[in-house]
Amino acid sequence: MGYNLLEMHKIPTSKNSRNLNDKSMRESLRFWTTGVTIVSVAHMGIQHGMTVNSFTSLSLEPPLVLVSLEKGTRTHDLVVEAGVFAVTLLSQSQELLSDRFAGKDSEKSDRFADIEILTLESGNPVLSDGLAFFDCQVQASHSAGSHSLFIAEVLSTGHLNGTSSSEPPLVYHNRSYRQLRDH
Repeated sequence: MGYNLLEMHKIPTSKNSRNLNDKSMRESLRFWTTGVTIVSVAHMGIQHGMTVNSFTSLSLEPPLVLVSLEKGTRTHDLVVEAGVFAVTLLSQSQELLSDRFAGKDSEKSDRFADIEILTLESGNPVLSDGLAFFDCQVQASHSAGSHSLFIAEVLSTGHLNGTSSSEPPLVYHNRSYRQLRDH
């Protein structure tokens, strides 16, 4: 089943939700614990990436994932144009990289400068020392408020160089990075 990437489906909102503001949403969402990823894309000689915590597995058969990207960001626009993206799962030691790709550097800066990357079959870059990667082809996109939801088929996935299965992931909770502990 093919999808027209340019045909964004608008998700309706309730009249009641219009009474909420960004601040109250952020206050409640800070209690949701997430992993941290870098979503990256290369298109027409430009590569860019951004920190994303709205990443989830949707299906094992076929292999599908979902990411949510803010409209108007360089990464969002490149994903729309390219129809592909990659995801790097970050390890607990990669807080500075997470901050760098979260916008601490300008949207127009080369966030990959001086970082060792691998180029996947799709042409997308991934951080060579992340925990794992997913190379993805967009199957559907949906407009959802200030963001777009991209549902993508996973073309390839794997562990990255030097990654140990015991290395903990980078976790974000209550506005800061956290560490997982074994009990």
